[in-house]
Amino acid sequence: MASQAQIRNFLAHWFQLGKPVVLAENRGQCLPEPIYQNGDYSKSFEDCWHRIMVTGGQDCYLEGTSQSIAAMLSPAWEVTPCARCDMPLAIPIAGPMNYPCPCSDLMSWPNTDMPMPRTAVDNRQHLSDLRQRLTEGNEWSTSESTESYPNG
Repeated sequence: MASQAQIRNFLAHWFQLGKPVVLAENRGQCLPEPIYQNGDYSKSFEDCWHRIMVTGGQDCYLEGTSQSIAAMLSPAWEVTPCARCDMPLAIPIAGPMNYPCPCSDLMSWPNTDMPMPRTAVDNRQHLSDLRQRLTEGNEWSTSESTESYPNG
């Protein structure tokens, strides 16, 4: 069963390639910009998710697919990487796969010359990790330079 977190991640990846969600009841499409902000989903993404969940995901689907968000959230579906492009793909747990990957209508995808869509990056955590590694590296070089070597 695909969790809400997996479906949100699925959508975020496809949004990065310009694929919108078609909303139920002729409410148009939703393609948030930006998708991420400050290491998490943006307000625009959260607003889009809310618009999807107004109908519980019924009759809302990623453009280029036919399964609804509601169906993907049911126990009959899971999210796995596409064999062709490695992007998240919703597939039925049992039965034949009659649904193409959303990449099937993207003529320039997969494109290994471009960065792959990704999840959010927490800049503060990333900078903290860099600072920690630099501090550890500095301690190593300081201890090495203070050691005395015998003259030979």
